[in-house]
Amino acid sequence: MGLTRQDKEKVVEEVAAQLAESQAVFAVDYRGITVAQAQELRTKLADAGARFRVTKNTLARLAAERAGREALKEVLVGPTALTFVAPDGDPVLAAKAIATFRREHDVLEPKGGLLGEAVVDAAELARLAALPGREQLVAQLVGLVAMPLTGVARGLGQLLGGLAVQLEQIRERGLIGGAEAGDAAAGGED
Repeated sequence: MGLTRQDKEKVVEEVAAQLAESQAVFAVDYRGITVAQAQELRTKLADAGARFRVTKNTLARLAAERAGREALKEVLVGPTALTFVAPDGDPVLAAKAIATFRREHDVLEPKGGLLGEAVVDAAELARLAALPGREQLVAQLVGLVAMPLTGVARGLGQLLGGLAVQLEQIRERGLIGGAEAGDAAAGGED
């Protein structure tokens, strides 16, 4: 038994809402994926703040129109599953998850999608998957900022260490200090 008209309308509303709120949407041909593999992929995508959903193309096209994301309609041909990247998700990590899953299981053929309002093709999805993720970029940025600070701290440490050595040498010669320096100065005046 197929979906009722009410069920179809509900699916269109849900997909339209997901399309409207997603910062990226990736389409893949899902032929050959098993239920267990789909669940594994959903788990990996959840770590990237993304959701994987198989929807009939006719319903997905209607949802794309409602969400104002008509550009997505060009990839809705043949068996298509959509990956929705949430506003707080990471499109790069989602693309990496799809690429890694494809390599490991020899299923999923990227078709393209949307990154923000920009249309991306399968080759651009592959390039996106090759980029470092948001967390890795932040770590690299912190490293770049910390590097000069580490150098400054090392330089100051060496400066202070050198100053301490020089002060110690001056004290040993009796040029500064407590009673010894005063006695030396008093003895020289007689």
